[in-house]
Amino acid sequence: MVKGGTVLDLYDILQNHIGIFLLILTRVSGIFIMAPFFGSKNTPAKIRAALSLAITLVLFPTIMASGMKVALPMTLLGYVVAVASELFVGWVIGFVAYLTFAAILMAGQLLDMQVGFGVVNVLDPTSGQQVPLIGSFKYNLALLIFLVTNSHYIVLTALVDSFTIIPIIGMHLTTALTDLMIAMTWGTFTIAIKISIPIIFAIILMDVALGILARTMPQMNIFVVGVPAKIFVGLFVLSVTLPFYILFLDVAFHEMYTNLYNLLRTLS
Repeated sequence: MVKGGTVLDLYDILQNHIGIFLLILTRVSGIFIMAPFFGSKNTPAKIRAALSLAITLVLFPTIMASGMKVALPMTLLGYVVAVASELFVGWVIGFVAYLTFAAILMAGQLLDMQVGFGVVNVLDPTSGQQVPLIGSFKYNLALLIFLVTNSHYIVLTALVDSFTIIPIIGMHLTTALTDLMIAMTWGTFTIAIKISIPIIFAIILMDVALGILARTMPQMNIFVVGVPAKIFVGLFVLSVTLPFYILFLDVAFHEMYTNLYNLLRTLS
């Protein structure tokens, strides 16, 4: 009876606040569009929808118990605008989280061009796109570290805190958002350069050595020697710097945490 009463109480709450419930569901669904792991394309849409609903059912009583005052729009157009704003909040949280992984793919593209794998791409099942070979390796490794270190809780924590920082139908777009997005996009290029700089520097030294060798031994076919040599040097440096790459991911995920909360404060 108690269990049945609890279900009926929850049904009554949902019936009286269905508009607020749908807005919460919309914001939660936003992270399942773009966020790493949560927005993976190889996860069926029904599972992502079920997870969105489950998270919303957990958050809804907490948000209602906090005493948040929500004035729902009285017109259909106003409610549609509210739904769009809540979806944008969830989507932009996932987008900021994805920027770190976009930087990893960009670094992989730079490394593939330098090492000699520029024409070799593989299909990434999480995004459904062709990605560079080394970039795919670094991306999947970063995703594993992301899950093993429970960094995906960062995204969920930011989502939960967003209802405190940005009340429902409380988002405000300002010019500060543009400046912040530009800064975070520039940070994506910075992360990509930092990840790829050791191998790029090694390949530059390799090119200098091959140039000197070509001048001293003109009869040697540098193209035949240089291509496998670059691949060998690139993979060797990649293996040597791998522990440092894992340590760098901790810094990158911490920066992601900072960017998420800077974004939420900007939208509030």
